[in-house]
Amino acid sequence: QVQLVESGGGLVQAGGSLRLSCAASKRHFENYAVGWFRQAPGKEREFVAAISWSGGNLYYEDSVKGRFTIDRDNAKNTVYLLMNSLRPEDTAVYYCAARPVASRDIVPGPRVPYNYWGKGTQVTVSS
Repeated sequence: QVQLVESGGGLVQAGGSLRLSCAASKRHFENYAVGWFRQAPGKEREFVAAISWSGGNLYYEDSVKGRFTIDRDNAKNTVYLLMNSLRPEDTAVYYCAARPVASRDIVPGPRVPYNYWGKGTQVTVSS
């Protein structure tokens, strides 16, 4: 069982930056690939980014490429999402999710189901 807790959300002006954190309870968190998702009001949850167990393979949704960076520190059981050049359309609740993987370099695609989810952190970008 893995418990995930997101933090770092808040209110920011357009063009600003935030760094989200996803802290995991699992001792061997390095055995898991991690993804970030978001859900805006009235919309379905959508994939944002994912990172492999090793941290060497990354996957981004097109609209965040070049603006968001996913990273992880397995020694701290934490995955980060650095969000730059934020736009009002980035406003959403952001969730992290974890999935056990067999290989250190596997990064799940956007439609692959994840096993464990956090409760989310609100990001609001004002225009």
